[in-house]
Amino acid sequence: MVVNGHASTLDEVARLAGVSKATASRALNGRSKVSAKAQAAVVDAARELGYTPNGAARSLVMQRTGSVAVILPESDERVFSDPFFARMLHAVARSLRERDLQLVLLLAQPGDEDRMLLYLRGRYVDGAIVASHHRDDRLAEHLSDLGLPCVFIGAPWIGAERVPVVDSDNAGAAAQAVRVLIDGGRRTIATIAGPRDMRAGHDRLAGWRQELDAAGLDSNRVAHGDFTEHSGTTACAELLDADGGGDIDGIFAASDLMALGAMRELGARGIRVPDDVAIVGYDDLGVAERTQPPLTTLRNPIDQMVTEAVRLLVEAIAQGGRGAPRRVVFVPELVRRDTV
Repeated sequence: MVVNGHASTLDEVARLAGVSKATASRALNGRSKVSAKAQAAVVDAARELGYTPNGAARSLVMQRTGSVAVILPESDERVFSDPFFARMLHAVARSLRERDLQLVLLLAQPGDEDRMLLYLRGRYVDGAIVASHHRDDRLAEHLSDLGLPCVFIGAPWIGAERVPVVDSDNAGAAAQAVRVLIDGGRRTIATIAGPRDMRAGHDRLAGWRQELDAAGLDSNRVAHGDFTEHSGTTACAELLDADGGGDIDGIFAASDLMALGAMRELGARGIRVPDDVAIVGYDDLGVAERTQPPLTTLRNPIDQMVTEAVRLLVEAIAQGGRGAPRRVVFVPELVRRDTV
């Protein structure tokens, strides 16, 4: 901010926050070894003074940084253990490299949003790709307010109408999975749904329920996981142990990892797949080919989605973020194997 010809400085931010200049610098650059109290004080002081890091000035001179942020509102452990993120980041890195752009990975864990937004406000990157959306996230609104070119892979809960979105038809794919199970003669079909606060989990659950309701079948056998193998095992046990759980003859799992966990639980109980219980997963990121028997699943078109997201982002950067928001939806493909 410039007041009476005076631009706020890092020294003033440090003084207002009651910390050293070095601590203020580390806090604003997202570095470690800064206490939560000091971090909050520096962020508050920078906001109050309207301080913008020098990266903005560099960007004004250079026009472009040649970097694109990939924002994942997830923990380090989740990002580096989930095959979805591994495939997505690989595809993004490849697509950006083809355009001579550098990937900057930002993991926005709870409590980190202010620091991340301060970094983005500094224009250290030309644009952002955001993936993995939780119910309370307001990133679409924040990035739109910043005027930073961005594209969301998957629709956010809040502000989807304000940003470009590349999505897959999660609800339609889940409905297709149910139809496959029904066509195979299954009538008591449960689901291991994704997290309640994630849009993909919500939409896949909605598609499962809608198809069962349309067929006049019970749509109350639901257990939630977090897209991990362990949660699939736990959720499957919950379903089997519930009243009437012994009647289940079909399961739709909202991720292949959860399907793998479910298959382990079924096997431990002597329940045969697909003879006793048929199962369909979601993703087809390599796990499905290695299960025993190989898993029938919906192929999440991540590579195509990423290619389109990068194309839209490059277009938005060229337009200075002024283009109208667009929504592109891809349809997952059913991959039949041996679990139905």
